Amino acid sequence: MLTGVPAQSDLYFSADVEADGPIPGPYSMLSFGLAVAGRYDGRRFAVANPRERTFYAELRPIGEQVDPDALAVSGLDRDALKREGRDPADAMGEAAAWVREEAGDDRPVLVGYPLIYDWMFLYWYFERFARDGSPFGFSSGLDMKTMYQQKSGALLSASGKDDLPEHLRGDAPHRHHALDDAVEQAGIFARLFTWHGR
Repeated sequence: MLTGVPAQSDLYFSADVEADGPIPGPYSMLSFGLAVAGRYDGRRFAVANPRERTFYAELRPIGEQVDPDALAVSGLDRDALKREGRDPADAMGEAAAWVREEAGDDRPVLVGYPLIYDWMFLYWYFERFARDGSPFGFSSGLDMKTMYQQKSGALLSASGKDDLPEHLRGDAPHRHHALDDAVEQAGIFARLFTWHGR
């Protein structure tokens, strides 16, 4: 760090996405949830109450391709979303503005377990539909699965959410509701961040 230059703190946003297929574009993101998980200034991690600062949206599908197995996971009614889901441009623009407002002078960082799937959909949708693009840029993300693998020394194949020890899991069930799961994963993130590992 350069002397005299204050570092920008990180504000972590836990994310979860429900979609009707494996990739954005041909398939649609049907819902997403974001919850502020905590803030790190380079020295101290401050845990946030993830239920206090959240964003949730259910979106109108953008295409006709559907993977029935992926759709079944969320339990969302795709036909109802065609009629009642939010316009992706409105939802992503509002979400991007919300992230930037919450972050203020901090750097917004997207976190997920694992992050790859959620990042892929959110980044694509932000870039495709939000006027100012992704509030997370192209690389401001932190993968909880990697955090656990590195801190535990486990193989990647033994680093899934179901492999977490009880003290890291918390008590909230994973329901495949995007906001509930973002909140659940915010708690996991806070415990992982402060865990010394092994």
